[in-house]
Amino acid sequence: MRDIPAIARVPFWYLRHGETDWNRRGLSQGNVDIPLNELGLQQAREAAERLRGQGISSIVASPLSRARVTAEIVAETLGLDIAIEHDLREVSWGVQEGKEIADWFPGWIEGHATPEGGESFAALRHRVVGALNRAVAYRPMVLVVAHGAVFRALRSAMKLEMTGRTRNCVPMRCEPLDHPETPWSLAIHD
Repeated sequence: MRDIPAIARVPFWYLRHGETDWNRRGLSQGNVDIPLNELGLQQAREAAERLRGQGISSIVASPLSRARVTAEIVAETLGLDIAIEHDLREVSWGVQEGKEIADWFPGWIEGHATPEGGESFAALRHRVVGALNRAVAYRPMVLVVAHGAVFRALRSAMKLEMTGRTRNCVPMRCEPLDHPETPWSLAIHD
């Protein structure tokens, strides 16, 4: 396993993309570029309103359309541009893309199993911590718009609990606390 780069101790906002039809059906999307459905578009508009007045001055997003379109909706509401960070794309699930997440998933997080042709959790964490470190170098306060497994990897790097799904389009403020070994503060704005 590669060493995890140290996560930059800079506060940021995180937003998982709005709902897609595959989310609704419980299918793993991975790098398959599934668009937002009507509910996902509405969720993005509602999240944009909740993010008004939160001090966001930069938006960095995954290139996959479900995240990029979510970011575009927020950017229009906040009057900002978007920077695309390719390493914020969702994990590759290999042969599991398009299938229901099953009993292999906990082993993947623990590093015991990676679907054939997929990306390991350790590799994902290494990639997205580097991407976050580049993202927070933009003018603060940065909003990162990406994916569920991406945030699970970031939660790991922030020493937060990794269980539980990241809800679609619920803004979260992530803030480091006093000591590097202390878990970060995570404030959910729904």
